[in-house]
Amino acid sequence: MRVDHHPPALWIITHMRFGILGGTLMWGDDGAEVSLGGPARRALLTLLLVRPGDVVPADRLADGTGPQGTPSPHALQSQISRLRSALGEAAAIERTGAGYRLVVPVDDIDAGRFERLAEQGRTALREGEAQRAAALLQEALELWRGPALADAADSEPARAAAARLEELRLSVHEDRIEAALRLGEHRAVVPELRELLDRHPLRERLAALLMRALFADGGQAEALVVFERTRRHLAEELGTDPSAELVGLHHELLSADPSPSPIAPPAPLTAFVGRAGEVAAIAELLGEARLVTLTGPGGVGKTRLAVEVCAAETQQVCFMELGALRDGALVPQALLRALGLRERGLHVAAGDGDPLERLVAALSGRALLLVLDNCEHLVEEVAASAARLLAACPRLKVLATSREALGVIGEHLHPVRPLDDGAAVELFTARARAVRRGFVPDPQAVRRVCVALDNLPLAIELAAARLRTVGLDELAARLTDRLAVAARGTRAVDERHRTLRSVIAWSWDLLSGPEARAARRFAVFAEGAGVESALRVCDTDEETLESLADKSLLEWAGGRYRMLATIRAYAGERLDAAGETAAVRQAHARTLLELARAAEPWLRRHEQLGWLAVLAAEHSDLVAAVEWAVAAGETGAAAELLASASTYLWIRGVSGALAQQAAALLDAVGDAPPDGHDEAYAICVLCLASRARCGGGASTPTAPRAMPRRAAATSAPETPSDHRTSRQDA
Repeated sequence: MRVDHHPPALWIITHMRFGILGGTLMWGDDGAEVSLGGPARRALLTLLLVRPGDVVPADRLADGTGPQGTPSPHALQSQISRLRSALGEAAAIERTGAGYRLVVPVDDIDAGRFERLAEQGRTALREGEAQRAAALLQEALELWRGPALADAADSEPARAAAARLEELRLSVHEDRIEAALRLGEHRAVVPELRELLDRHPLRERLAALLMRALFADGGQAEALVVFERTRRHLAEELGTDPSAELVGLHHELLSADPSPSPIAPPAPLTAFVGRAGEVAAIAELLGEARLVTLTGPGGVGKTRLAVEVCAAETQQVCFMELGALRDGALVPQALLRALGLRERGLHVAAGDGDPLERLVAALSGRALLLVLDNCEHLVEEVAASAARLLAACPRLKVLATSREALGVIGEHLHPVRPLDDGAAVELFTARARAVRRGFVPDPQAVRRVCVALDNLPLAIELAAARLRTVGLDELAARLTDRLAVAARGTRAVDERHRTLRSVIAWSWDLLSGPEARAARRFAVFAEGAGVESALRVCDTDEETLESLADKSLLEWAGGRYRMLATIRAYAGERLDAAGETAAVRQAHARTLLELARAAEPWLRRHEQLGWLAVLAAEHSDLVAAVEWAVAAGETGAAAELLASASTYLWIRGVSGALAQQAAALLDAVGDAPPDGHDEAYAICVLCLASRARCGGGASTPTAPRAMPRRAAATSAPETPSDHRTSRQDA
């Protein structure tokens, strides 16, 4: 065998680059183009460059070196010799067996660099690094100068190689646009998508990308037109229907709110007393700083102060109450919901990346005041999220309330102090007159009450509410005694909790037996409850619930009862002390399970929106019920809760919300489903798989050996229209 090549040291010295993404070219170190000779030599070099280092049979080279081919072996050898002369020391053409191969580094060829950059870009996109993916994919596309293998003669191998590269080029275009959409650049990519879809009308991914871009820019109707046009093309040209992914996207477009709005601050139910100057000071501070944290003990009025600051704010406000959230890893998902966004967004391709990066994309160019209320129990996770958002979103401002600072660079602290004496007396008087008409205060008695309560607004409001049944003098005497006893009995409690804890304990002692029982049982609700749920779980009557609302242990708003977080914490301790926690938690979980079962059939009918709203109000309680069932070893109840809530979670786009609980449940039950819960077990597997595809933080246990047929046969949640059939087949 004859081997004809140049020593590697020589061609490294004279480094050349080659191009086949367009006409076949060669460039020297200085970037100048090097002459290759006539069309036959260019065609020959093109075929050798398609797969550098691979042997190309001589007959294939002969067929592809010109319009008529070069069938003569002698003529082919002559062309090879001339090509060697043109290449010089840049590359070696070796004769081996029945063919030839070109020895040149793959990265010296534009097609090789293109494929490497395309793969790196795809990997970055899968890992949620949209910015890096966009840069890599754009760099890959910029290597193209025209049609692939433009100088290759018309032969079957050349056509196949060119078609492969052109298909990859189109795929890279789609990936780059996907990255742009994740970065919030939906408007910029619409013209390019329209042009590409005009050239490739049967390309469903292009249609899906254009639909998403139009929807993000407020063009829901235009997006639906794109779907209809694509559906018609597929039917006329191929006699087929759109894919399940495109149909699913169409359904999402039909049901989605085209202009999602963030959660507004709660509307105050009472007059604001004593802090007008403080509101102005915080507003001024927000004009100078982008992160302001209101710090102070519980009950001092941080939340109400933040609400008043929002009322004076001129730009858009999103108010996120974090008190009910227990898992810090879910802070980004909770913020997405607060902003009115879906956890995964309108998409076709699997994996929308990190929810925090979706937040960055949604807020990058948006002027917004984001209020993060009650951060102290999630301070590390909230601090990390706030720092990332502020660094990436220059028009975003954050106002946080917490019992401790977030500890983020650039944070400005505003300590919230108890009310001054005059404001405390004014607040007590105003709240007392709300429960006792014509109340005429004794300034000295009111002053004693307020001093005993450390002038804390929440404590003052709770005490003033008792004037409905207790005289002012008696109130002052009893409250002072109660505070002294409670302070001496709770030295293990954190200092900042003692006074408010004493106020709540005193208020609690004034309840009748049925009221105290209902109040402590209400503590299991994470986000409040409707009347029917409260009656069942608390095992009480409406009169008792109304009495608790009258005494400020419960709040009534929006057709639901709610309990302040500090009161709920104390009520939970009383529930534990009564030995009723397990029984009440079971009643809570059973009530949520029955509600989810009742709602599930309606989620696939025109009543869907109404039932989605009902279940959305119970979202935190569904999570809490599943968490308790898993922790308590109630695996059957946990599985049924997860299964019954699955349709709601998938329609809302928050199927990952219970992924950690699903993982814990699967770990608890092992390889086999609980008796009689095969379908529920399978849905747990799907719930966990959904979170894994979206870059979620839940760990994925080893796949169970005895996975039910439904879980084994399904790789993604079905669309709502398919859900009934799938459940019957499970």
